[in-house]
Amino acid sequence: MMATPVAVEQAAGVHASVGFFSQTGLRPRNEDFAGAVLGWELPERRHDVVAAIADGVGGAKGGRVAAETAVRGFLDGFCDLPETLEVQRAGAKIVDALNGWIHAQGHRDPALAGMGCTFTAIVLRGRTAHVLHVGDTRAYRLSGARLTRLTMDHLRRTRKTRARTLYRALGVEAEVPLDYATQPVALHDRFLLCSDGVHEYVRDENIAELLRERSSPVDTARALVTTALEAGSTDNCTALVLDLVRLPTAEPGEIGTAVAQLPLIQTPIVGDVIDGFALKVLVSDGRYSRLFGASDEVEGGEVVLKFPKPQTCPTNTLRAALAREAWVGERINSPWIAHVIALPPGRQTCLYTVMPLYQGELLETRIARHPALGLEEGRNIAVKLARGAVALHRAGIIHRDIKPDNVILEGAGSLKLVDLGVVRIPGLEDLPPEDIPGTPGYMAPELFLGKAGSEATDIYALGVTMFRAFTG
Repeated sequence: MMATPVAVEQAAGVHASVGFFSQTGLRPRNEDFAGAVLGWELPERRHDVVAAIADGVGGAKGGRVAAETAVRGFLDGFCDLPETLEVQRAGAKIVDALNGWIHAQGHRDPALAGMGCTFTAIVLRGRTAHVLHVGDTRAYRLSGARLTRLTMDHLRRTRKTRARTLYRALGVEAEVPLDYATQPVALHDRFLLCSDGVHEYVRDENIAELLRERSSPVDTARALVTTALEAGSTDNCTALVLDLVRLPTAEPGEIGTAVAQLPLIQTPIVGDVIDGFALKVLVSDGRYSRLFGASDEVEGGEVVLKFPKPQTCPTNTLRAALAREAWVGERINSPWIAHVIALPPGRQTCLYTVMPLYQGELLETRIARHPALGLEEGRNIAVKLARGAVALHRAGIIHRDIKPDNVILEGAGSLKLVDLGVVRIPGLEDLPPEDIPGTPGYMAPELFLGKAGSEATDIYALGVTMFRAFTG
């Protein structure tokens, strides 16, 4: 018998309380496993709440091992991936790896022959619940007084005997399809994950009644398991109940909310003071933006401010570019990617981004001066630039404009990949084909056909950049 006390998140993001209860029933051992992770408990705090349940396939060896591996592996794997990676992609990546491992072990180790398990997970991110599912464990949502089943059992039943055959589970085949769905959530929604030992013996209307009583999550989970056993369940019985006690006012991954209300001003000049930043020197004056070296007269230190130029393109396009740059620059932690400084609430009164002042020269400038780039210097640049691209790609982000003008070479062999204003971000509506950004000389052929950009097109641009760096 296992039970958990209520746990409540205290940090920004989704606030949830979770409890679970499990009993072996009449089986010789308990092959169910359930768990949850609240982002605030992790060393690097996150906004997500993740819960999962698995049920070892009956009649096969290693069912408990498969179930525990699936739940622990999913929780650990999901929390190791960046929050910028969309839930469906992250979940599919982890489940695919877990399925491959369980399948291989079931064929390699006689003690685990045929091991497998069902699996259901809920990821709460922002104001959305993401459901990932394989098998006949179930997920439910109680919103107000209404109960909704969020998963479909992967079962076949014979007409005469009503025998149940599971046709999809982790580890049974080398590849497994994963059901994925999303649900908008509301404050005080209640979610249930349960094994078939519960839902096969407790009807949905009775599940709804127990959830509506609004006891603590662990007490509700215990009541569901007890009801299933009293109804004659002969299987392991496990229930995990999750309550939403607070929601963020906006999605953590929502792009552009903060900058949407900021006015777009006429591009300033050297000598102007904006929000306590004294503009000292013109760093760059490009087609769409102007960059200034500035002194921060409020916090101290030297920074760079990037202002968009009005009339160069539609205001919404300029806002989207700065929103992308700020969002990515604040979240991607890599020594090879330019950082964006988040200002305290209320300080910023117009549209711009703030970055550290990186000392060095552009790769474009280095290519133009003598002596020519040597093999070792160029190899160092290529390796670190590739690492910067990988840092973005791991988060599902495509740069779309890698070129010598967007690479700052710092001292001691370091560098920064800059200009994140045209990145492609997972989950964000992209530009129409005719407006896909990039610099023609560095764009892969498919981009000219209207493709949105991918890891492959970034690699192509990186290759062209290094070809030019070595050959001039």
